[in-house]
Amino acid sequence: MKKLNVAIIGQGRSGRDIHGAFLHTEEAKERFTVVAIVEEIPSRAERAKAEFGVPVFEKYTDLFDCGLTIDLVVNSSYSYLHAPISIDLLEHGFNVLCEKPAAHNTDEFDAMCAAAEKSGKFLGIFQQSRFAPYYVQVKKVIDSGVLGRLVDVDIRFNGYARRWDWQTVLANNGGSLRNTGPHPLDQALNILNDYDHMPTVFCKMDYANTFGDAEDYCKLILTAPEKPLIDLTISCCDGYPTCTYKIHGTRGSLKGDMQHIEWKYYDHEHAPRQELVARGPISKPDGTPAYCSEKLEWTTESWEGDPNGAFDSAVAAYYKDMYEFLTEGKPMEVQLFQVRQQIAVYQEAHRQNGHTD
Repeated sequence: MKKLNVAIIGQGRSGRDIHGAFLHTEEAKERFTVVAIVEEIPSRAERAKAEFGVPVFEKYTDLFDCGLTIDLVVNSSYSYLHAPISIDLLEHGFNVLCEKPAAHNTDEFDAMCAAAEKSGKFLGIFQQSRFAPYYVQVKKVIDSGVLGRLVDVDIRFNGYARRWDWQTVLANNGGSLRNTGPHPLDQALNILNDYDHMPTVFCKMDYANTFGDAEDYCKLILTAPEKPLIDLTISCCDGYPTCTYKIHGTRGSLKGDMQHIEWKYYDHEHAPRQELVARGPISKPDGTPAYCSEKLEWTTESWEGDPNGAFDSAVAAYYKDMYEFLTEGKPMEVQLFQVRQQIAVYQEAHRQNGHTD
């Protein structure tokens, strides 16, 4: 099996604790080898030398003439640097896996895509939540058709927390929609499945527990013709988070979180036959008034996920998907045009809340 040489930019929560942690696993080592790290903070650079045993550079530009064979650069820099660093890397002939949020707006993202096309190099955006086991199961149920036509999809990425780091600052591409939002928003747009058109967007942002100027509450409503309404909430002021997903369908419903999902549905073909009573009362067999109701026979199913491995398995699945593209040319699940629609949505959401580019 061909191994790809990887350089990682950044040794923060993403570069070290997500990408670095995965690339240290035996599963990853079958396909990838870390050959270089970029980290400007001295203490983190020293730790990276000890943990990876590879050259550690202060600046990403040091990769340009370092003499190493590098098949892929993971861009885990600060969010506001994702676009300019990715463009520079692409222009210097590197394949790039860029962390989310990919860009501040569609103009930046279009420039990234143009650089990839001109250089003939790979640009991937790390939207691993498309592969999260709970979401894969939700899509499996939806695609089976047992819920009927979807009417309403509620997605909640909520909790109660205060934040005071750099990701609470708008100028840093911070805020809940750009930080947490790329995960549920990617899933929401995938369920909506109308990538050729901009959905109708309504967004309300608030500032509950943040120490910066970026939102930590975001209500985002999306819809399109002949599509369900998607109600997405990302909140840092919800002390009673319950369902991650709740779906209303014409023949059934689904609810659940990242570890447990259950759904119920009825068999339309064997349901009681009813006829519209457009005028006049509905009565019981004895002639007394009746409420319009019936007894449906429900089929109930459930799914149990691994509470400890959900995130790791999504990361592994994304890397496997990317590896097969780079080595075999297999199409990737997460496409650039899909990410662009996501960026257009959060750009419009910020516009509605008075945030200009």
